[in-house]
Amino acid sequence: MKNKSLKLIICSLLLMIISCNEPETIVTNYIHRDGSFTRVIEMRSIENKFELSDLQVPFDSTWSIMDTVELLSIEPDDKDQEDTIRVKRADDKDQEDTIWVKRAQKKFIGIDEINAIYGQDSGANKGIHRSVAFEKKFKWFNTEFKFSENIGKQLDFGYPITDFLNEQELMFFYSPKELQDDQLNGPDSLKYRSLEELVNLKTDRWLIHSIFPEWTNQFAVLLEDRGADDMIDDLRANENKFISLMEEKYSEEFDSLWGQGIILEEFIGKANAEKYMTEADSAINIALNKFFITFSDYTVSIVMPGKLTSTNGYMDSSKVLLWPVKSDYFLTQPYEMWAESKVTNVWAWVVSGLFILFVLTGIVLKTLKKAE
Repeated sequence: MKNKSLKLIICSLLLMIISCNEPETIVTNYIHRDGSFTRVIEMRSIENKFELSDLQVPFDSTWSIMDTVELLSIEPDDKDQEDTIRVKRADDKDQEDTIWVKRAQKKFIGIDEINAIYGQDSGANKGIHRSVAFEKKFKWFNTEFKFSENIGKQLDFGYPITDFLNEQELMFFYSPKELQDDQLNGPDSLKYRSLEELVNLKTDRWLIHSIFPEWTNQFAVLLEDRGADDMIDDLRANENKFISLMEEKYSEEFDSLWGQGIILEEFIGKANAEKYMTEADSAINIALNKFFITFSDYTVSIVMPGKLTSTNGYMDSSKVLLWPVKSDYFLTQPYEMWAESKVTNVWAWVVSGLFILFVLTGIVLKTLKKAE
């Protein structure tokens, strides 16, 4: 079995250890009325080094690519710091306050093109299934649009996060870090710090409750291959018992107790533990590999035609509609980022107005003719 304790599993899932040198990436989709859209990828890094393995979303040489350099925006805490900052910028040979920016842009005729690119992705997130969808509905006075970016779930048997968090907690869980920081440091900071603590506690429980159903079901598949069908129902029926044991008794010494067979013995009995330890190890490795995916976080933004009418995204301080993309968002259920808008068809109002005027004129003339 891999040398990963339950505590390390939880910490790794929550923090998702990644290289601090990876570029910060935002993907903006500009949706056009004809169903085409322009995608702009902006990557920002403290180093002028953008490797293919760092790319959170795919692009290639067919895109328009521009490289620029920007100075960090440093706001002094007080007036006495202004001169210090100015001197630092002038003398800083290592360019510590420089941000390197790579922008890539391309217009796509339709969603099939970008979905094909996702299917060929060889960057940091190549193992994750992603796709986009677009809908356009003509309703005479208005034309309605919907654009969505979708990410498939990782686990086959884990529980959805919605089983553990209420509506307010889910909003905090999915919200961008900038918004969370504003709430945690704002006038209602005590309220939101309490909310953050509760969300962290509940997400820990969600992770524990999700990894073991994944293990038990993978274990069941391997037991079927061994002809041990009679064990499968008992295995799944005792799932909650196993989760309780992990939370209350074995979380601190998981590796050593599992290696000695103690945990498995308590779960399925000594004889079965000795007989099926190889399958149990294989099953937990499969489950862990699904949890420990290689994924680099990024941000998605959508700019819709006309007036925005509905979305599950968030507005940042600049009124930009965005979604953070993190691996725990699509661990046990698909993650969909969507926005809807409508465009007023002015010509339809004009045509309708002229038609009504024509009808009213006809009625008036007919009435006047009868009066004569």
